[in-house]
Amino acid sequence: MGEPLAAGVRWPGRLRRRVRAMSGPAVAMWLVVAGYLVALAMHGNGYSLWIDGWLGPVAIWMPALVCWAAVVRRRLWSIPSVAVSLAVTCFALGDQYYILASDDGAGIPDISLADAGYLAVYPLMFIALAATVRRRAPQWAQSVLLDAAVGALGAAAVLAVVLDPVLSPETEDPLSAAAVVSAAYPLMDLVLISAAVGMAAAPKLQLGRSGVPLIAGLFVFAFSDAAYALLTAEDAYVIGTLLDAGWVLGLALMAVWVEHPPAEVAPGPAPGQPHALAVSTTATLAGLSILTMGAFTLVPGRAVLLSCLTLVLAALRAQVAFRDLAKMADLRVLSRTDDLTGLPNRRAFHADVPDVLAAEKRGALLIMDLDKFKEVNDGLGHEYGDMLLAEVGQRLAGHVRAVDVLARIGGDEFAVLLPAAGRTHAAARAAELRAAVGAPVTLDGITLRPDVSIGIALWPDEGNDLSGLLRKADVAMYRAKTSRSGHHVYSAADDTRGAERLRDLEELRIALTCGHLTLHYQPKLDVASGLIDGVEVLIRWDHGNRGMLKPGEFLPLLEEAGLMPRMTDWVLEQALDQARSWQSGGRSLTVAVNISAASLADDTLPDRVAAMIAARRLPPAALTLEITEDFLVADPARARLILLRLRQTGIRISIDDFGTGYSSLAYLRDLPLDELKLDQSFVASLGADPRATTLVQTTVTLAHGLGLRMVAEGVENREAFEELQRLGCDEVQGYLIARPMPAADLTGWLAARSGAGNTDPGPGSRPPADPARGVKSISPR
Repeated sequence: MGEPLAAGVRWPGRLRRRVRAMSGPAVAMWLVVAGYLVALAMHGNGYSLWIDGWLGPVAIWMPALVCWAAVVRRRLWSIPSVAVSLAVTCFALGDQYYILASDDGAGIPDISLADAGYLAVYPLMFIALAATVRRRAPQWAQSVLLDAAVGALGAAAVLAVVLDPVLSPETEDPLSAAAVVSAAYPLMDLVLISAAVGMAAAPKLQLGRSGVPLIAGLFVFAFSDAAYALLTAEDAYVIGTLLDAGWVLGLALMAVWVEHPPAEVAPGPAPGQPHALAVSTTATLAGLSILTMGAFTLVPGRAVLLSCLTLVLAALRAQVAFRDLAKMADLRVLSRTDDLTGLPNRRAFHADVPDVLAAEKRGALLIMDLDKFKEVNDGLGHEYGDMLLAEVGQRLAGHVRAVDVLARIGGDEFAVLLPAAGRTHAAARAAELRAAVGAPVTLDGITLRPDVSIGIALWPDEGNDLSGLLRKADVAMYRAKTSRSGHHVYSAADDTRGAERLRDLEELRIALTCGHLTLHYQPKLDVASGLIDGVEVLIRWDHGNRGMLKPGEFLPLLEEAGLMPRMTDWVLEQALDQARSWQSGGRSLTVAVNISAASLADDTLPDRVAAMIAARRLPPAALTLEITEDFLVADPARARLILLRLRQTGIRISIDDFGTGYSSLAYLRDLPLDELKLDQSFVASLGADPRATTLVQTTVTLAHGLGLRMVAEGVENREAFEELQRLGCDEVQGYLIARPMPAADLTGWLAARSGAGNTDPGPGSRPPADPARGVKSISPR
């Protein structure tokens, strides 16, 4: 039982698939039903023992067998499946009793146990329908209810007219049991057909193709019942006609539904179905037709009432439809609008641009990305980032033409399509838009100067489809960002650079994970004692194919990829491990590490750094964090809070590249600092430029007056060193002392220097040349 039909039968594709999906009992059922139909058509009217007495009951019982076989085999113990199976079985039992109680199919009493079996079908089918609706549409929408009600009432109105002879029988005692049972059948049929029409009119039930057998079975069964009632009322029913096969066919279709019930659907909006509108419209026309007929002929009162209710609900349905259409129009606008900037979004851009391109002979696509936007989000918070994006959107909207297509396509990226624009015009417009965006903006008292990098791709030179044009404009934008040129027009060579960038990024991820990044250490000399008392930590990438890379060649890539905080943690751990190793060897050296603005914006940084130091049993003063003035300018209040937390742990704070920023000197008074690190651009001119000497002297005096140590970097000759010594600088570093070197080399160099008692910073103390010479080596910044 339950085996599929043999696979060797070759029929048309769809039919073959459906037949193969049938179980053995289902195939047998349809063979019996088909045989019964042929037999009825061939033998004519009148009772036949073999056809009506034997083949008919077998055909009636086959749907029940298929139902229970499917329920047991596939464990379909759901309410709808069990209720339909019971309904089919009850009908078969009633019919079997009817046949057994009469010798020739006649002479059965007006009320018998057969009626109990027949009438039990209706409540069981209503239970199955209710359970199906509850499972398929647990959340009733107003439109679903109205669609179902309009369809049901329209069908009921039509049936009230058709079945009026049965619903209004001429009997001496309308309240007798026989009259009540006779009226029950057409009433139940009316409700059953109305329910089936209502289900068909409710698209959100999502019954799909698998629901067709159930709806079709209900229609065939109920219409067969109604036809029987009408024929009986006119005393015209004859046994042995094709009408007898109507119940068998209806029950067989119900059995098919039990064997293949609809699959469960995920919650969400249901797809629209055109037939829902057709059913509702048909029901409305039926109601109007019945009311029109009432003006010329006698129409039953119940039909008039049902028609009026149909039209009232149809009017409500129309009102709901208009409201839904208005909502859909609003939703369409919202679905195409960026809620932050009010500009069209990516969906609208992709929908509108192809039409514009098709109408023009040429054009230019501009992709704009805000520079250092991540630092705004990390340093000031996402609310400031949102305000900045909204301001940039307004500025761009004020500087595009009506024919241009502007959109925010995601994150901090904007796109502008310039119809009929060539290379020269596109570059000029890019410069204009950069100038418009770049004006200073004040957000809650904080002044920012936004900037954008713009990539330009020309159409149709760089392709005819929007996706390709977007990709090439994006490649050009990254080219503009890395070259800091402001804007860049795409060329074929940029694809190679883009591929190299992606490859470098992947290699950098691997290097960070597999230990291909190394730390070098540059000694710092205490001017007063001539001793090495600390080192600055500098990072190098030992690339297998390109040699030892300078930080400037890969740190910007790290920032773009958001890997800088991860890099910072790695550098801190490695540097503190080395400081612990030197301490164990009897050397107490402070390590200075540059920290990026993105890392400093992390509120958890002070706690993480303190935990790292404590785990290695180092004094907090063994670590100096070097920060740049840019971080202080972006958000002074936040900078002060984070630096206070770092300083409270005992960590030293240094301002790196002092003198190169544009900030006020007020932060020297307000922030918890330990030292200033003079940029090498001031040191290089000492001795040769009196103005540079005056600036350095003033800076040293300022630092000492505030209780800060003064450190000079980039000391490369003895004249500069002696001038710094004369001016009172506390500490120096540079190639005159030693170039950056790996930890092992530095340990040997320190041992040799200490053994010789050497405090001279001259050339004799320098180790082998640093492969990255000529570039200021920085840690993550």
